[in-house]
Amino acid sequence: MLYWLLFHELGINFFRYPSSRVILSALFSLLLSIRLGPIFIRWLRRIKIGQEVRENGPSGHKERKQGTPTMGGTLILFCATVPTLLWADMTNRYVWFVLIVLLGYGLVGFIDDYRKVALKNTDGLSGRQKLLSQAVFGTVALLFLFWATPFDYTLALPFVKPVTYSPDIGWMYLPFGLLVLLGTSNAVNLTDGLDGLAIVPTVISAGVFLVLAYASGSTLSGLNLADYLGIPHTPGVAELAVLCAGLCGAGLGFLWYNAHPAEVFMGDVGSLALGGGLGALAIATKNEIVSMIVHGVFLAEAVSVILQVAFFKFTKKRIFRMAPLHHHFELAGWPEPKVIVRFWIVAILLALAGLATLKVR
Repeated sequence: MLYWLLFHELGINFFRYPSSRVILSALFSLLLSIRLGPIFIRWLRRIKIGQEVRENGPSGHKERKQGTPTMGGTLILFCATVPTLLWADMTNRYVWFVLIVLLGYGLVGFIDDYRKVALKNTDGLSGRQKLLSQAVFGTVALLFLFWATPFDYTLALPFVKPVTYSPDIGWMYLPFGLLVLLGTSNAVNLTDGLDGLAIVPTVISAGVFLVLAYASGSTLSGLNLADYLGIPHTPGVAELAVLCAGLCGAGLGFLWYNAHPAEVFMGDVGSLALGGGLGALAIATKNEIVSMIVHGVFLAEAVSVILQVAFFKFTKKRIFRMAPLHHHFELAGWPEPKVIVRFWIVAILLALAGLATLKVR
């Protein structure tokens, strides 16, 4: 850990502050991702790790995307984890909580992707197997968080100051927290259907949580930022800003090769892990409810699938031309790049709305 060596052993004060290490983490992860990207993609092609595209997808998807190297999420996780280990304070329990979820869900996605590639079908793990595995890792991570930190079991509501109303849900926080992890993880997974569609909103969300983590846990010149902003104060959570910066850099580096037309897909190893990581960040920073605003694109994709399935089950009719929602717009005649960029714009607007809750209380 360079942070420990440079600050604790050599006493270089520059590395004491999370803000300094945020910049280093972002740059390191970005350059590492861009540098390793071509090497990783060539290796995936050599061992024939190609995407299996479903037969009933939008017209032209199978012809254009079949065989594109997948499991690129492995590169994202590597390039986000390495700078975290180098620049974050690894005695911080919040950092370990997010890493347990990030890497645990990544393992579930890796097994799912491997089965898809090895069996040359689009099934992978069953839905039940995925959810059960995610629930196990999520429960372990949450119990670790409850045991290792003075965790606050209250819910922080947007537009309301904590001193005004913060319901304490006690032991019910475990199933609630698990719902946040599972919901966010699988929502990102459903969004990952077009080139670059999931990674940019993920980077945007990680950037928002970078700000929220820093605001929740930092004190500047004797001023407690959380008290000033009227948000929950969580000592130590500012260290997560370093991890968020690593996610942003790794995600942007991956986008270099995932932008339309994509040279590589992230696969479930990426989407399940990144979604779980974003859910864990929402829990650690006490922004579980605000995350519904910030993750509005992911939420809309997941809700579109739920509504489509439920409506078809009872009426044998469809609400959307195809679910998830991005396929509906494709079948409505929007070119793929237009769908992607418009979803990015919506993600930016929702991120700004989430950040606005810092002051509108």
